[in-house]
Amino acid sequence: QVQLVESGGGLAQAGKSLKLSCAASGSIADFNAMAWYRQFAGNERQLVATITSDSTTTYLDSVKGRFTNSNDNAKNMVYLQLNGLKPEYTGVYFCHANTRDGVKDWSYWGQGTQVTVSA
Repeated sequence: QVQLVESGGGLAQAGKSLKLSCAASGSIADFNAMAWYRQFAGNERQLVATITSDSTTTYLDSVKGRFTNSNDNAKNMVYLQLNGLKPEYTGVYFCHANTRDGVKDWSYWGQGTQVTVSA
């Protein structure tokens, strides 16, 4: 069982930056991948960025160049740096982990952290 706890959300002005953190209870170096999703009110969760244990990253096209996904395997932490904030980034950001136990994949979610960007 993996527990994920996000932090770092809050209210920020457009153009500013926020850094989201995700603390994992397990060794993220052993995970298949971790990811950040965001959910706008009334919508499904949207994949924003992924990162593997060797720090290979992928991004949603619309956030490339503005968001940076990073990890610290020693601390079992994953981060999402949000730069150049826009009001349309407002939503709940979730940390996700995908692990494998033998032949079975497992999926874990954090509780989410609210990001609100004011114009």
